[in-house]
Amino acid sequence: MNAPLALQAHEVAALTAPAALLRFITCGSVDDGKSTLIGRLLYDTGAVPEDQLAALHGDSRRFGTQGDALDLALLVDGLAAEREQGITIDVAYRYFSTPRRAFIVADTPGHEQYTRNMATGASGAELAIILVDARKGVLAQTRRHSFIVSMVGVRRVVVAINKMDLVGFDEGVFNAIAESYRAATRHLGFDEIVFIPVSALRGDNIASLSADTPWYAGRALIDHLETVDVTPAAADPLALRMPVQWVNRPNAQFRGFSGTIANGAARIGQDVKILPSGLRTRISGIVTAAGDRAEAQQDEAVTLVLEDEVDASRGDVIVAAQDITPVARVFDGRLLWMSERAASGQGLILQQGMSTANAAITVRTQIDVNTFAERPSETLPVNGIGRVRVRAEKPLVMATYAQDRVLGAFILIDRLTNETVALGVIDEVNPVDLLASGGAQSQARPDLWRRLLAPADDTPETLAEAVSWRIVSALVVCALAAVLTQSAVVALLAGVADFIVRLLLRAAHRDVFRRVTALRQVDPDQISDGGGI
Repeated sequence: MNAPLALQAHEVAALTAPAALLRFITCGSVDDGKSTLIGRLLYDTGAVPEDQLAALHGDSRRFGTQGDALDLALLVDGLAAEREQGITIDVAYRYFSTPRRAFIVADTPGHEQYTRNMATGASGAELAIILVDARKGVLAQTRRHSFIVSMVGVRRVVVAINKMDLVGFDEGVFNAIAESYRAATRHLGFDEIVFIPVSALRGDNIASLSADTPWYAGRALIDHLETVDVTPAAADPLALRMPVQWVNRPNAQFRGFSGTIANGAARIGQDVKILPSGLRTRISGIVTAAGDRAEAQQDEAVTLVLEDEVDASRGDVIVAAQDITPVARVFDGRLLWMSERAASGQGLILQQGMSTANAAITVRTQIDVNTFAERPSETLPVNGIGRVRVRAEKPLVMATYAQDRVLGAFILIDRLTNETVALGVIDEVNPVDLLASGGAQSQARPDLWRRLLAPADDTPETLAEAVSWRIVSALVVCALAAVLTQSAVVALLAGVADFIVRLLLRAAHRDVFRRVTALRQVDPDQISDGGGI
């Protein structure tokens, strides 16, 4: 039977209070001990039932790496391939609790090949435990995982320097790794980094402080997880944003708009508008699975009933009337490319919030995971991280990821294979093609020359390149006319006519292309691999 955690006197009152929930992720390089750490957390908090513990003894003898001792990693490594190879492949979610808090932990793989699984687990986390093998120090995959958790908005990090027993619990090793990690991640914007020396296999500094680290003045890992503050700021009704997931119409007497509140709060009587249309109305009812409510908070799933019969459908966003969330077709962001095929700009579907649209991307830079330096690049390899510009075929309601983790996140899907090829975050909504979010119905278009000169198929061709090619074409026509007619005037007129007629033809081609792509757009309900941030 597992030994229960001892309660302090000041913790007794917490037994009658509802436990706060903390979602966290364990990540790091290969064989840093992530699964063993989670197994130890489950074991030390009494979250392993007796029958599962008995099965673990048998599994440890068959698959384990610890001889006759328990291999706690097997508590989360459930796939046959994981047990045979001794690695983590898929994301494993586990629930456990203590008298002071409830936890959902995601155990993610360390192999570079499965970076996409790690990014998926990080997208829902509030805290990250990044493991570092005390014998190896900070590795490239440690840096990559740190960058990904920072990119998806995790601001609190615990660096568990594991396997301290294999380096004799050397304080110097611990301090050197801590300093190396601080230097490597100083530009990632973490609000808090806590370093804890641990041995996940033996349990040192997990549930209680270890006698082998008298030089460590901090708290044990579980104590830190129980007390870390991840409480979000109070919900602001003026910041309400709720993407419409489903129009709820069970009968002729009821029509509501269902979804999860992404930001702010909703209240009966609150003035709201529908984006991108800009239609204004007022909330007349809030329906939940537990009954009608007068108010609902962020992250709650609700059905909003509106006073007026406004037109709204899946992908539209209900926002506070004063909200200035932009509606646009173009944005800049960072993404993780997850496909074995190198990043290309065409043939992609953008899924952002509840909306989908055909899209094209332009890769601008690739980020070196060792130094976090950026270098110009036109493509990204598998597991490459870079900055991109994304152009959607239709206006979408957007926000930066720093403002909204729902409207500021996106995934890219291959139009032909339905493979999820990238996930990313929005850093800046581009002013090109920006719609007025205060209810304007018309799109702010670029100037006439830019529209005429733009590529016909939304390829990542720059304006300068488009002008250059059209001038070259006109000069070729001018030269041919001069040779054939022996007249400079006719040659000049032919070149000018070619330049102008080609612009008009390209503009007409672009309009036809967009209509065709709109007709063949994939139904989002048919996207089988559309899961992501």
